[in-house]
Amino acid sequence: MQQEYVIAAVAVLALVYAAWRARGIAQIEVTDEKAAHIAKAIRDGAFAFLHREYRLLALVVAIVAVLMGMTRLFFDADSAIATPTIISFLIGAILSVVAGNIGMRIATLANVRTAEAVKRGVAPGLKIAFSSGTVMGLSVVGLGLLGVTLLWLIFGDPNLVYGFGFGASAVALFARVGGGIYTKAADVGADLVGKVEKGIPEDDPRNPAVIADNVGDNVGDVAGMGADLFESYVDTLIAAMVLGLVALPTFGTLGAVYPLGVAAIGIIASVIGTLVVKTDDESKVHGSFNRGIFLAAALLIIGTYWWTDRLFPDIALFWAVVTGLLSGVVIGLVTEHYTSHEKPPTQRVAKASQTGPATNIISGLALGMFSTAIPVIVVVLAILVAYKLAGVYGIAIAAVGMLSTLGITLAADTYGPVADNAAGIAEMAGMGSETRERAEALDAVGNTTAAIGKGFAIGSAALTALALLVSYNIVAGIGSIDVLKPTVMAGLFLGGALPFVFSAFAMEAVGKSAMKMVEEVRRQFREISGLMEGTTEPDYETCVDIATTAALREMILPGIIAIAVPVLVGFYLGAEALGGLLAGGIVTGFLLAVMMANAGGAWDNAKKYIEAGNLGGKGSEVHKAAVVGDTVGDPFKDTSGPSLNILIKLMSIVALVIAPLL
Repeated sequence: MQQEYVIAAVAVLALVYAAWRARGIAQIEVTDEKAAHIAKAIRDGAFAFLHREYRLLALVVAIVAVLMGMTRLFFDADSAIATPTIISFLIGAILSVVAGNIGMRIATLANVRTAEAVKRGVAPGLKIAFSSGTVMGLSVVGLGLLGVTLLWLIFGDPNLVYGFGFGASAVALFARVGGGIYTKAADVGADLVGKVEKGIPEDDPRNPAVIADNVGDNVGDVAGMGADLFESYVDTLIAAMVLGLVALPTFGTLGAVYPLGVAAIGIIASVIGTLVVKTDDESKVHGSFNRGIFLAAALLIIGTYWWTDRLFPDIALFWAVVTGLLSGVVIGLVTEHYTSHEKPPTQRVAKASQTGPATNIISGLALGMFSTAIPVIVVVLAILVAYKLAGVYGIAIAAVGMLSTLGITLAADTYGPVADNAAGIAEMAGMGSETRERAEALDAVGNTTAAIGKGFAIGSAALTALALLVSYNIVAGIGSIDVLKPTVMAGLFLGGALPFVFSAFAMEAVGKSAMKMVEEVRRQFREISGLMEGTTEPDYETCVDIATTAALREMILPGIIAIAVPVLVGFYLGAEALGGLLAGGIVTGFLLAVMMANAGGAWDNAKKYIEAGNLGGKGSEVHKAAVVGDTVGDPFKDTSGPSLNILIKLMSIVALVIAPLL
């Protein structure tokens, strides 16, 4: 029991360190009044959206909690959903909201401070933007590890902690889809009218959608991403804890405590890794991120060896952690290869823009499809090696290893939206071309780190979902799933189709919302005299309201589908059919998520490659074609794609919660 208290203390220290870094950012004075005014508009818009979203989420969470409690009316007391599970569900939902909220609060403080700091050079801007990401990363892992550890100490049964993962996953899905719809509707609307039709720069203050676009970076890529990876982190820990008790019965509770210890070591390693992320050379920003991430990985390996040797007679589980960690690094490097503007694949997409948007889109789609091959091979090898080392428990531990340094990988991820906002504020506040270019250099690296973060998330999701599927079989009392049974085959096909249907709803939501945004931006350019000349300020608030209303309305149906389909299949087709549904969803969800994330990242950075002065530069026909491709990629990489890793775990968690009822 003493070990759990030390682990909880590490989680608290992560939160204290995050608070200290946040305080340092907040104390930096903003001297540019125009920049401060713009930043306030972005912050107000972001929190207006979040407050409305949270009210809606509170209603959804309350309804689900009541339905969970009402199972006693339809089932006997032994099979009804336990009260501790419902309590865990509510705590998971609340902490997921808190994680996203913390990240967005600090991001909307750091954006303008980063813009001012970039005036002095790359290093000061990088320091503030990455500090903001560090607050986000360590808040997520600190809250996640603390929540799981305390619930374990209180209930002593990780099966009752599944509710915590359910609450986190439910909130994350709505937050990710809602934030993704918002940010991409605003982004697409701003780009299509501003860049393509009017030929004005990105983040030009004359564009009515520019504030909504910058708000979207925060609600989608910070608050949404925070909730997303919070649920990834806690689901991974919970799955490993449950399987640890089953796989290692002779070691008492050590099988459940072991993944918590690995997570605690990962937090310490991440904190140390963040300290070396610094550079004065804008060409070496990405290298500084790699230096911090690789240092954290090395420290995790050393610490995990000690932890494994301390608890068990052999170190097989240590090698399972290393397998997962190395798999995550390889997936990240593959993602970087396919999405970086400095690499041939993305440059080929840029060159395809020379013959128009159609060839750009074809090239990007092909890239996304090709990019699934190596991640699949890596995940397959990780599964085989981890299983050979420690059975199904080894697979769960590999997933823990993949996400164990999330504190720093998420910091590198969420630094990106802050740099993007800083570039926008620099443009709108007229801080000069040099400031804007420095901020854009930081932002370009942020696009790649964001794509790498998505690679980590979906890779760990595949391993975690597989572990959850095994846990479901155990809880439901299913020895194996026979795919030749008609009901199982039906479940398999339904599960395979679900990620496509879910993605279609999310993509269509972005399309419909973007149409409204485009119409409004066109109306303002047409009806507001002096807008194009810059003598009149546009109506930013209407665009913010359009994006907010559309996102909140459109996020409901995909979220309901994700929760309702597993319940319906389980009750109408049976427990084995539900297992088939999970298996089908895991496979197609993983592939589709990788394809969408990498294609979207490549389209985005192909555009930036051209904007850097290549192939005709900004304003050219090649650039306009690349912008069209980027608008297709926006909902790929920031709405549908990242939501899929939540979907495949949420389906598994829902199945586990209802398993006793089947």
